[in-house]
Amino acid sequence: MGDEETRAAVLRFDEAVNRHDVDALNDCITDDCLFEDTTPPDGQRHEGRSAVLAACRHFFTESPNAHFDIEEMTTAGDRAVVRWRYEWDGGHVRGVDLVLVKAGRVAQTIAYVKG
Repeated sequence: MGDEETRAAVLRFDEAVNRHDVDALNDCITDDCLFEDTTPPDGQRHEGRSAVLAACRHFFTESPNAHFDIEEMTTAGDRAVVRWRYEWDGGHVRGVDLVLVKAGRVAQTIAYVKG
C-alpha cells in the first residue's frame, strides 16, 4: 500500500470521527481493528469491529462537541503517524496516533496524549 492510500484512509476515518458518524466509521475500519485510547495509565484496548464501534459510540455520547484537528501526518507505506489537537467545550489536549492501514481501512490506531 502506498503513502497516498494510507493518507486517504486516515482522512476518511478522521472525517467520520469528527462527524460522529458510526456508520461511516464502520466502513473505515477492518473487522479485526484494534484501538487503544488514551485512558491512563496505559490506554484501554478495544479489539474487533464491534468493540471499536462501541467505544466510539460511548465517546460521541460523552463528548458531543468533540473535534480533532490533524496538525501533521507522516506516512510510510501502510503506516501513519498523526499529530492532532482534540478540542471540546472549554479545553483541548494534543496527542499522536500510530496508525496501521490494511486494504484501505484503519486496522490499528494507538493513541498517546500530552499531559
